[in-house]
Amino acid sequence: MKNIRNFCIIAHIDHGKSTLADRLLQITNTISDRDMMDQVLDDMDLEREKGITIKSHAIQINYNHNGEAYTLNLIDTPGHVDFSYEVSRALAACEGALLLVDASQGIQAQTISNLYLAIENDLEIIPVINKIDMDGAMVDEVKDQIIELIGCKPEEILLASARTGLGVQEILDAIVDKIPAPKGNADAPLQALIFDSVFNSFRGIIVYYRILNGSLKKGDKVKFVSTGLEYEADEVGILKLTLEPKSEVLTGDVGYIITGIKNAKEVKVGDTITLSNNTNPQMIQGFQEVKPMVFAGIFPVNTDDFEELRDCMDKLQLNDASLTYELETSQALGFGFRCGFLGMLHMEIIQERLEREFNQTVITTVPNVSFIAHTTKGEIINVNNPTEMPDPVRTERIEEPYIKAQIISKPEYIGNIMTLCLGKRGILLNQSYLTTTRVELLFEMPLTEIVFDFYDKLKSQTRGYASFDYHPIGYRDSDIAKMDILLNGDKVDALSALIHRSRAQDFGRKLCEKLKELLPRQQFQIAIQAAIGAKVIARETISALRKDVTAKCYGGDISRKRKLLEKQKEGKKRMRQIGNVEIPQEAFLAVLKLDE
Repeated sequence: MKNIRNFCIIAHIDHGKSTLADRLLQITNTISDRDMMDQVLDDMDLEREKGITIKSHAIQINYNHNGEAYTLNLIDTPGHVDFSYEVSRALAACEGALLLVDASQGIQAQTISNLYLAIENDLEIIPVINKIDMDGAMVDEVKDQIIELIGCKPEEILLASARTGLGVQEILDAIVDKIPAPKGNADAPLQALIFDSVFNSFRGIIVYYRILNGSLKKGDKVKFVSTGLEYEADEVGILKLTLEPKSEVLTGDVGYIITGIKNAKEVKVGDTITLSNNTNPQMIQGFQEVKPMVFAGIFPVNTDDFEELRDCMDKLQLNDASLTYELETSQALGFGFRCGFLGMLHMEIIQERLEREFNQTVITTVPNVSFIAHTTKGEIINVNNPTEMPDPVRTERIEEPYIKAQIISKPEYIGNIMTLCLGKRGILLNQSYLTTTRVELLFEMPLTEIVFDFYDKLKSQTRGYASFDYHPIGYRDSDIAKMDILLNGDKVDALSALIHRSRAQDFGRKLCEKLKELLPRQQFQIAIQAAIGAKVIARETISALRKDVTAKCYGGDISRKRKLLEKQKEGKKRMRQIGNVEIPQEAFLAVLKLDE
């Protein structure tokens, strides 16, 4: 066990984590040159296209150092703020972390928040400055930033270029020398932390774990502590680029187990595996539950596909433990799911994965966050969905979630950032200069305001230089109203939104204008209205398509034409009463892109 090292790489998005992982695997010959490609651990098409890591991957590296053979378990982590849950799971399974900072960009918001997560988990931190071969590299400045942040000595900071392989050997030596070996008792009863699971259509569910105490053999009877269910270990092994079966996985190691589980609900990430004969199983503590930030409805385009969509959601949840969902019905869209996501990027990725991996075309409703409504009778209602909002007459007050946002950028963009955040009902808490060229701004803001397009706007206002991170700080009273969209007097529940009253009129007007463009014209007039309660705050009208009924009248008395037009008018009136308006898929998506 003394020759095992478990570590992960933490960094801001696009600082070169996946490239460094590639080099570590290449230098130690874990991967043959034939299998080698860029971002080798990112096996999803989406990850390659967007250049981001979505899912943490684990792989075992064998390395000889001073004549001794070491086993290094690398758990790669994502860098985007929406996937910080993946990072927290990876950290729970490690003893050390490489803190990777881009020499040309310096420390950014996500680096700091991931670093704090690592420090909370008592990990040994090895600072590395990457991309030192780039023209814009500011090695000395970035060194000063790291020293200020973690208080290390200048000589402890490693310099590397993951692209060319420069300095990677030193990183491997530092991993062996500095990161402590796993502690654990090989003779104690089995105790393993589940940190991930994937669905395989042939083998069922493959569970990834890190053994803290004891060992796991093939054929052992195992038990998952939180569900209390028992299984037999059909296959156990370690994680190379592919799964490598072994007869036994020992204390301190990272491995996988296949037990033929088919039901997604039986595997919970963060659960503990023990042996069935253990009479007093202990749960491993310190694992945090996922907190969804953004809620949206996902519905199949054809209501007949609902069961198929349900299976797909189950399988997707296995691959992505941070997705939460429950059943929901909508008058406009039929049966579907109310899903909780960690952020807008996460929501976009889930939608893409449903389409690509499972061939499911879905309709997504307006995303919103969860509010707490206090009724006049003293009840407390969690509102995740506009339809759950109690009647305004019965509501005493509504609380909305607030976050603390940390934005790091260049000083010349302070004005733009201030305008953006104050326009989103933000309160400036603090402004401090980290160095002469980097300033940190702290805001308190309502989560609702950053759900839509805040991140995109921040990037465009600062030409991509700002980095952003946030964490929830609780609920506060707020003037939230439910805005309904009515088509010819009928509510379309899928387009309802919960919105701050000061914003409602502006938002309602934009939405009505957008719907007017997108809804196909009918044979009758369509009134599009935005209303809060009984008060209409915005309206647009789509005029009717009309047939030229007077075309056959040439000459003659005007009363003949009038008679035909009156007859048409009657028909239109009757049509409007019984006609229903089909809403195209684009209309639901348009709501998400309102500000463009």
